[in-house]
Amino acid sequence: MSSGFQIMPKTAIQKSKTSSSSSSSSPDLAVKPQPRPSDKLNPKTIDPFGDNSRAPSAFSAIYSKGGIPCRLVHGSVKHKLQWECLPETLPFDPLLITLAEGLKETKHPYTFVSKEGFKELLLVEGATEKAIPLLPRLVPVLKTALAHSNGEVFERGLNALVQLSAVVGPALNDQLKHLLTSISKRLMDKKFKEQITVALQKLEQYGGKESVAIIKSKIPTYCSISS
Repeated sequence: MSSGFQIMPKTAIQKSKTSSSSSSSSPDLAVKPQPRPSDKLNPKTIDPFGDNSRAPSAFSAIYSKGGIPCRLVHGSVKHKLQWECLPETLPFDPLLITLAEGLKETKHPYTFVSKEGFKELLLVEGATEKAIPLLPRLVPVLKTALAHSNGEVFERGLNALVQLSAVVGPALNDQLKHLLTSISKRLMDKKFKEQITVALQKLEQYGGKESVAIIKSKIPTYCSISS
């Protein structure tokens, strides 16, 4: 006689327990999906309030607020700056120093605006008289760019130094020694050796005979253009 009671196989009982356990588990105990490596490279998945977000640099913040009176104009061949007013009418203090601080930037458009703005401002009439009083404040800023680990930042700092030297001439000599230490360290890199040599020759050309002794005190291997 059949009692209607059926004995379930052992495997069926195990599957039933597993199914029941998973369905009754709390959502809090569910395994959360792990972030993919590509998430770090995809801006859409970056949490702007996370640890990876960085505060804007001083220069980028000033530029975004309109504190730099020029804007980048994209050209088909090359870019250029459009000034809101004639550059010769602008005060060098603090604009020239702010542009020098922007040389440390590594992102577009700040890299272009800072280096091009610094160069163009030094080309205006009366730049020498305006720039010389700022040297004690400009030199530490340029020194930071020259000591930067980023090679492109170093190159911008070196070019800016040569441009400044062409404008202020021997007036830079008293501050020159503070910049040469960072430059001498880059001489070890073959990538910058030729560029540095040309820059040192320009510094001698604009700084006069007095600059030779200053350069040699920090870079003994330098060969003067007058020798």
